[in-house]
Amino acid sequence: MDFLFSQEQNILREAVRSFVQKEIQPLVKDSDEKGVWPEVFTKKLAEMGLLGIVIPPEYNGSGYSNVDYVIILEELSKVDPSVGLTVAAHNSLCSNHLNLFASEEQKQKYLTRTASGQTLGAWALTEPEAGSDAAALKTRAVKKEDHWILNGTKRFITNATLAEISVVMAMTDSEKGRHGISAFILEKGMDGYKVGKKEDKLGIRAADTAELIFEDVKVPAENLIGEENKGYSQAMAILDGGRVSIAGFSLGVAAGALEASLKYAKERVQFNQPIANFQAIQWMLADGFTELEAARLLTYKAAFLEDKGKRIVKESAMAKLFSSELAVKVSSWAVQIHGGYGFTKEYPVEKFYRDSKLATIGEGTSEIQRWIIAQKVLSEY
Repeated sequence: MDFLFSQEQNILREAVRSFVQKEIQPLVKDSDEKGVWPEVFTKKLAEMGLLGIVIPPEYNGSGYSNVDYVIILEELSKVDPSVGLTVAAHNSLCSNHLNLFASEEQKQKYLTRTASGQTLGAWALTEPEAGSDAAALKTRAVKKEDHWILNGTKRFITNATLAEISVVMAMTDSEKGRHGISAFILEKGMDGYKVGKKEDKLGIRAADTAELIFEDVKVPAENLIGEENKGYSQAMAILDGGRVSIAGFSLGVAAGALEASLKYAKERVQFNQPIANFQAIQWMLADGFTELEAARLLTYKAAFLEDKGKRIVKESAMAKLFSSELAVKVSSWAVQIHGGYGFTKEYPVEKFYRDSKLATIGEGTSEIQRWIIAQKVLSEY
């Protein structure tokens, strides 16, 4: 085992860190308050090669490893979790679904566009009545000669209003349940393709989240991804990798909150000394930084195994569960360390506190992660 990053990975981390501080940091507060994704972010991220991170160069991607990907997500989310989540959804869900399961023709037509950053991509599985129970989706696709007619509504879709390309899961054989779901590529501009309600969220406010509504959308037969009725198994495979990205996002939230708290604790003076001298503060910092390292080990191990082509159902669930719950915990501690100032927008920790909760919900709640882990453990031992 080698726990050291390569020279190239250290250079990558510093490059992303410098980019975020220069291009992202100045706009964080304004974009969060307005709840709007700055269009300049998409352009800048594309220029940095961060919208096709693990996609091969032949499809306009950067060809980075999954370990590299976690490094990138941690640095992005340390400054603005909204950027981290947007990048994660675009790369891990939409683009990666195309990368792993689309035909060569589909990759040339669609993946080259998302990987280059020509457009952000969306991935539509969740519905108003199908969240944790993903197989309960009601969106339907009916075959009509050389096309499909698709009807339904998707909810809480990241990049929904921004994406020109969406990967959409729909029921194609209701009698087969989850084994009757297929995946399709839809484009904004298709008749009946509509963007619905934009969510006004607690946190991650600059990340675009909205409904997608499909009313008799005519989808060409060639836009079916892979085999008919294989969409559910495709989606579950995508979510395994997606959970590693949410773990990486969570590392950034936790690290950002802890680093801000460490800085504040050394500067804030009470009882004629920095509050960093008090045991109560030291123990929160000690526990937080220790558990952050544990979260990193889980997350980078999962990414490493993914790079080796291993199935990471249990490993990704463990990394996502531990890292996401840590982000919530240390963000709360960060507000506590800052005291009254932590409850104001004067310091960044109130935003980390609001942003952190999404990590325990998106791409499978903590309860779903525990169920996945339990099923794997019960079958292995």
